[in-house]
Amino acid sequence: MDIATIIGIIVGLGSIGGGIYLAASAAGASMAGFLSTSSFAIVFGGMLASVSVAFPLSEVLKLGSAIAAVFKGGQQKLGDLVDQAVSVAEVARKGTVELEKEVNNIQNPFFKDGVQMVVDGYSIEELTDILNNRIEYREIREKTQADLFKTMGTMAPAWGMIGTLIGLVIMLAGFGGEEGGGTDALGSGMSAALITTFYGAIFANLFFLPMAAKLTTRISYSSTMQALLVEATRLIHQKKHPLIVREKLNSFIPPREWKQEEV
Repeated sequence: MDIATIIGIIVGLGSIGGGIYLAASAAGASMAGFLSTSSFAIVFGGMLASVSVAFPLSEVLKLGSAIAAVFKGGQQKLGDLVDQAVSVAEVARKGTVELEKEVNNIQNPFFKDGVQMVVDGYSIEELTDILNNRIEYREIREKTQADLFKTMGTMAPAWGMIGTLIGLVIMLAGFGGEEGGGTDALGSGMSAALITTFYGAIFANLFFLPMAAKLTTRISYSSTMQALLVEATRLIHQKKHPLIVREKLNSFIPPREWKQEEV
């Protein structure tokens, strides 16, 4: 579970709720005016309608899993992957039989597949091409999820404005009619009309745009991690000395995670 995401949402909702409470208390107003089922329906329903038009239905139906991915815990440290690659490189120098036994001890599925290709006798060009293709198409799949959230973040304020316009039309029609409520109707109607814009802004800026940014960051991190593992697999295929493996892979990670191989 990603604690930062949970903390961010809780702090955001707490700040909004606290601000509403303080402002309402100072004005002697009720907080109930910020709750509107119709406004929520317009914003959320309209937003889902927009992404259904913009994306294939199969991608829209994966929205739940995409949200779950945002709350997923942090990924493995790159420094730990370097340590594992160095360990596998040491085994690889003993021979293919020993390397084949080591495959089952590799936890990362991407790296495990790469080392298995070495055991199976793939050429270095073949395994490099296969692994790089996997990186490329994983990025495409995950960027679609990020784009879905970006679109939702763009559409939510737009539907908030549409809801506001609907509320204004209804408000002004009632205000100008024979049974209009005068200035009281105008004030309450204006307040109700603005709630949809409020909901749209919250959906966009607290949920969907930050979620898109988090997924984009994770895509970049995953690509760096897998590029490191591709290079590690290539070095293992070439039976490079663990010292060389560590020095080359250290270029992928922050200097604070560097370790020196003992000789």
